[in-house]
Amino acid sequence: MKFLFVTDESLSSDLAWQAKKEGHEVKMYCHGQGEKDVGLGFFEKVDEWEPLKDWADVILFDDIGFGSKAEQLRSEGKLVFGGSTYTDRLELDREYGQSELNSAGVDILPSWNFTSFDAAIELVKNNPDRYVLKPSGKAQNEKELLFIGQESDGKDVVQVLEHYKANWSKKIKEFLIQKYAEGVEIAVGAFFNGKDFVLPLCVNFEHKRLFPNELGPSTGEMGTSIYWTKANPVFDRTLLKMKEKLAASKYVGYIDINCIANGKGIWPLEWTSRLGYPTISIQMEGITSEWGTFIYELAQGKDTQLKAKKGYQVGVVVTIPPWPFEDDKAFKKYSEGATILFRRQSLEGIHIGEVKLEEGDWHIAGNSGYALVVTGSGATMADAIEEAYKNVRNVMIPNMFYRNDIGHRWTHDSDMLLSWGYI
Repeated sequence: MKFLFVTDESLSSDLAWQAKKEGHEVKMYCHGQGEKDVGLGFFEKVDEWEPLKDWADVILFDDIGFGSKAEQLRSEGKLVFGGSTYTDRLELDREYGQSELNSAGVDILPSWNFTSFDAAIELVKNNPDRYVLKPSGKAQNEKELLFIGQESDGKDVVQVLEHYKANWSKKIKEFLIQKYAEGVEIAVGAFFNGKDFVLPLCVNFEHKRLFPNELGPSTGEMGTSIYWTKANPVFDRTLLKMKEKLAASKYVGYIDINCIANGKGIWPLEWTSRLGYPTISIQMEGITSEWGTFIYELAQGKDTQLKAKKGYQVGVVVTIPPWPFEDDKAFKKYSEGATILFRRQSLEGIHIGEVKLEEGDWHIAGNSGYALVVTGSGATMADAIEEAYKNVRNVMIPNMFYRNDIGHRWTHDSDMLLSWGYI
């Protein structure tokens, strides 16, 4: 089959490479100039995508922001994976995402939407408590701007709001202040065929901070542990209740809701209404179905199913400078064109991030330092962790770094979730 990937930043390179390895024809268009070379040598990159829309059997949008284009193409009878204006808004507009959950009967944490830093400062000062500050819109892509307050009177949040007012007011136009909830962070996601969810469900646990033990700035993600299941109470009490709304928008693709669970309930935090990164690479570790056929049938609206391994999967993001920040000088000095080498012949568990293939060698591409996702599977979480880090030790990149504790929270988190009846 013929797959046309349309992207801003070539985020779906690993999935495109997988489709190519399965024998399908793959072309990718990337809008972002800094990522034009990502994936070169692994599959074909093109300078325009719209002239190819009749060539493609499936057009795949790998990020939010393409909703209107996806809907237009569906109205023309094209098979499209990813994107609707409704699901774009669920993720981009945090207040809207929370209100839609609430209207579907999902319990949510108290939150307030602001376009004024002064108004937010006044709210926190007048209502001392522990809060989380979440930028909305495009500013939420700057993961280091999300701030989780530590102080029970909210004084640290006030300090951050005052700092953002002085230094980030041009970028942060809208933001959410949400009450903090103690508990276990758990996400559940599933593929949606335009009418219904496709089983199995993906239960996943993200590790967003740069350093082990959840220290340092928030990144896109440094690694994730997952398992597949046909039923889950978190799904029943959150994502499942959104089925009618998603069907009305004719959304086709992957959708995920990240939550805090505790003894009092399950509290949705944020939407991912697109493929997740590095989640999709870790899902490839656990899924034995052919991805090209699955995407094609999903875009057709078929009641298809994924075949998943039993047990657990762990994925570790391997990065180099300047990740997680934008710094062209640092990238050129430390990382540009760096060669990726492997200690052994096997590429088991190796998934490409911003990488290109030239004359048989793998080189760093793009400009972010997001190099590889390295995965492992196992009958237990401990087995999956051991396998993933065995595969990480196979990788050699100058100045590479990664977290060495992905999946380690499972012992504590699973005990708590079991005690509350959520897994």
